[in-house]
Amino acid sequence: QVQLVESGGGLVQAGGSLRLSCAASWSIFSSLAMGWFRQAPGTQREFVVGIRRSGGSTYYADAVKGRFTISRDNAKNTVYLQMNSLKPEDTAVYSCAATRRIRLPWAVEETDYWGQGTQVTVSS
Repeated sequence: QVQLVESGGGLVQAGGSLRLSCAASWSIFSSLAMGWFRQAPGTQREFVVGIRRSGGSTYYADAVKGRFTISRDNAKNTVYLQMNSLKPEDTAVYSCAATRRIRLPWAVEETDYWGQGTQVTVSS
Protein backbone atom coordinates (compact mmCIF):
# COMPACT_ATOMS: atom_id res chain seq x y z
CA GLN A 1 0.00 0.00 0.00
CA VAL A 2 1.28 3.43 -0.93
CA GLN A 3 1.94 5.67 2.04
CA LEU A 4 3.25 9.16 2.60
CA VAL A 5 4.16 9.79 6.21
CA GLU A 6 4.74 13.35 7.34
CA SER A 7 6.52 14.71 10.36
CA GLY A 8 7.83 18.00 11.69
CA GLY A 9 4.78 20.18 12.20
CA GLY A 10 4.12 22.11 15.36
CA LEU A 11 3.81 25.50 17.00
CA VAL A 12 6.36 28.22 16.39
CA GLN A 13 6.57 31.96 16.93
CA ALA A 14 6.53 34.36 14.01
CA GLY A 15 9.98 34.60 12.48
CA GLY A 16 10.84 31.07 13.50
CA SER A 17 11.55 27.97 11.43
CA LEU A 18 10.20 24.48 11.00
CA ARG A 19 11.26 21.56 8.84
CA LEU A 20 8.71 19.15 7.48
CA SER A 21 9.61 15.70 6.21
CA CYS A 22 7.59 13.32 4.08
CA ALA A 23 8.73 9.72 3.74
CA ALA A 24 7.34 7.47 1.03
CA SER A 25 6.87 3.77 1.44
CA TRP A 26 7.65 2.74 -2.11
CA SER A 27 10.55 2.53 -4.52
CA ILE A 28 8.73 4.45 -7.29
CA PHE A 29 9.33 7.63 -5.29
CA SER A 30 11.99 8.81 -7.75
CA SER A 31 9.46 8.63 -10.61
CA LEU A 32 7.03 11.03 -8.92
CA ALA A 33 6.95 14.78 -8.58
CA MET A 34 6.53 15.73 -4.93
CA GLY A 35 5.09 18.76 -3.26
CA TRP A 36 3.18 20.31 -0.41
CA PHE A 37 -0.32 21.76 -0.29
CA ARG A 38 -1.73 23.66 2.65
CA GLN A 39 -5.20 24.45 3.87
CA ALA A 40 -6.13 27.05 6.46
CA PRO A 41 -9.56 27.01 8.14
CA GLY A 42 -12.27 28.29 5.83
CA THR A 43 -10.03 28.29 2.75
CA GLN A 44 -9.40 25.99 -0.16
CA ARG A 45 -6.37 23.76 -0.31
CA GLU A 46 -3.59 25.54 -2.14
CA PHE A 47 -0.38 24.39 -3.80
CA VAL A 48 2.64 25.74 -1.93
CA VAL A 49 5.77 24.17 -3.34
CA GLY A 50 6.80 21.35 -5.66
CA ILE A 51 9.86 19.55 -6.94
CA ARG A 52 10.25 17.45 -10.04
CA ARG A 53 11.38 13.85 -10.08
CA SER A 54 15.08 14.52 -10.46
CA GLY A 55 15.04 17.47 -8.08
CA GLY A 56 16.37 19.74 -10.81
CA SER A 57 13.30 21.96 -10.99
CA THR A 58 11.21 23.48 -8.25
CA TYR A 59 8.17 25.73 -7.98
CA TYR A 60 7.20 28.07 -5.15
CA ALA A 61 3.97 29.95 -4.62
CA ASP A 62 4.55 33.70 -4.44
CA ALA A 63 3.54 33.77 -0.78
CA VAL A 64 6.47 31.56 0.25
CA LYS A 65 9.21 32.47 -2.21
CA GLY A 66 12.48 33.27 -0.49
CA ARG A 67 11.31 31.71 2.79
CA PHE A 68 10.55 28.06 2.00
CA THR A 69 12.88 25.53 0.41
CA ILE A 70 11.92 22.10 -0.89
CA SER A 71 14.42 19.32 -1.43
CA ARG A 72 14.33 15.59 -1.94
CA ASP A 73 16.55 12.60 -1.29
CA ASN A 74 15.57 9.86 -3.71
CA ALA A 75 17.87 7.37 -1.97
CA LYS A 76 15.82 7.83 1.22
CA ASN A 77 12.43 8.21 -0.50
CA THR A 78 12.00 11.46 1.41
CA VAL A 79 11.09 15.03 0.58
CA TYR A 80 11.77 17.96 2.90
CA LEU A 81 10.26 21.40 3.35
CA GLN A 82 12.38 23.92 5.20
CA MET A 83 10.23 26.85 6.31
CA ASN A 84 11.98 29.99 7.54
CA SER A 85 10.75 33.43 8.56
CA LEU A 86 7.35 31.96 9.30
CA LYS A 87 4.36 34.27 9.47
CA PRO A 88 0.98 33.83 11.18
CA GLU A 89 -0.60 33.57 7.73
CA ASP A 90 1.42 30.40 7.13
CA THR A 91 -0.74 28.67 9.74
CA ALA A 92 -2.43 25.70 8.06
CA VAL A 93 -2.52 21.96 7.70
CA TYR A 94 0.32 21.04 5.38
CA SER A 95 -0.13 17.93 3.26
CA CYS A 96 2.55 16.11 1.37
CA ALA A 97 1.48 15.18 -2.16
CA ALA A 98 2.80 13.12 -5.06
CA THR A 99 1.86 13.05 -8.71
CA ARG A 100 2.83 11.25 -11.88
CA ARG A 101 2.43 14.54 -13.75
CA ILE A 102 5.56 16.22 -14.97
CA ARG A 103 4.71 19.90 -14.81
CA LEU A 104 4.72 22.11 -11.74
CA PRO A 105 2.51 23.20 -10.11
CA TRP A 106 -0.36 20.75 -10.25
CA ALA A 107 -3.97 20.88 -9.13
CA VAL A 108 -5.54 19.08 -6.17
CA GLU A 109 -7.40 16.72 -8.53
CA GLU A 110 -4.12 15.83 -10.27
CA THR A 111 -2.59 14.52 -7.05
CA ASP A 112 -2.16 10.76 -7.02
CA TYR A 113 -1.11 10.29 -3.40
CA TRP A 114 -1.62 12.27 -0.20
CA GLY A 115 -0.04 12.30 3.21
CA GLN A 116 -2.21 12.53 6.31
CA GLY A 117 -1.42 16.21 6.90
CA THR A 118 0.46 17.95 9.67
CA GLN A 119 -0.54 21.09 11.54
CA VAL A 120 1.70 24.13 11.40
CA THR A 121 0.73 26.97 13.72
CA VAL A 122 2.59 30.29 13.76
CA SER A 123 1.84 32.59 16.66
CA SER A 124 2.24 36.36 16.44
